[in-house]
Amino acid sequence: MSVVVAYKYAANPQDASVGADGTIDWSRAKPEISEYDPVAIQLGRNVADAQDTELVGISVGTSAVAHKMATRNALSKGLDRALLFGDDTVATWSSTKVASALASMVGQIDGADLLVTGDSSIDDGAKMTSALAAGFLGWPCFQEVTGLEKTDEGYEVTQSIPGGTRTISVTGPVVVAATPEAVVAKNPSMKEMLAAAKKPVDTVEEADLDLTEAPISVTGVAKPETKVRKNVLLNGSDAAVQLVEALRADGAL
Repeated sequence: MSVVVAYKYAANPQDASVGADGTIDWSRAKPEISEYDPVAIQLGRNVADAQDTELVGISVGTSAVAHKMATRNALSKGLDRALLFGDDTVATWSSTKVASALASMVGQIDGADLLVTGDSSIDDGAKMTSALAAGFLGWPCFQEVTGLEKTDEGYEVTQSIPGGTRTISVTGPVVVAATPEAVVAKNPSMKEMLAAAKKPVDTVEEADLDLTEAPISVTGVAKPETKVRKNVLLNGSDAAVQLVEALRADGAL
């Protein structure tokens, strides 16, 4: 069996700037591993160690994902090896197409029965990749996962739900998206960073991927309308009551 973790190497929005016209300038944004992915890697590492099996990292992105610094950074966090597709055209791909590529890569890993992703990506944050990849694989998907253990028949998944958690026994392969609180991601040591340079990294060609074309066309971009403040002042001993009535009148409650 093999445990697979999908990670993303993307530009950090904190380094981007927004112009007066609302356009976003990404030129100074440095690419890095999405901040939620180290948790996914650590969770995958824990499960892989419990099974005495390998942990494989997969990623689909621009050519930057295959640069030495990017691969060493990812591998130093606990991956045994990596399988990558890097091409600058990926910047124009939809989430559906990216997920189809990830699912296709999982299918190329012998014995893969678990795909772990982070809660969301650092750039889009749409929380769609896990579900889309699961759809292409034909595997069940669980998001908001706080715990994961291997069982004889599959996996036991602990999932955060409103009001608490629930535990699900899954028979067979599964896709899970880990919450940031699922585990504490370890900072790699100098020894681990040096060892990462010797770990295997393989790349795949686009022709080897079963891709689903799902193009999107942006037909317009607009800034949100500026709302005029009402500037209503509530006075008196019943100010709290007035506030509640005003909020109900505006549909806020």
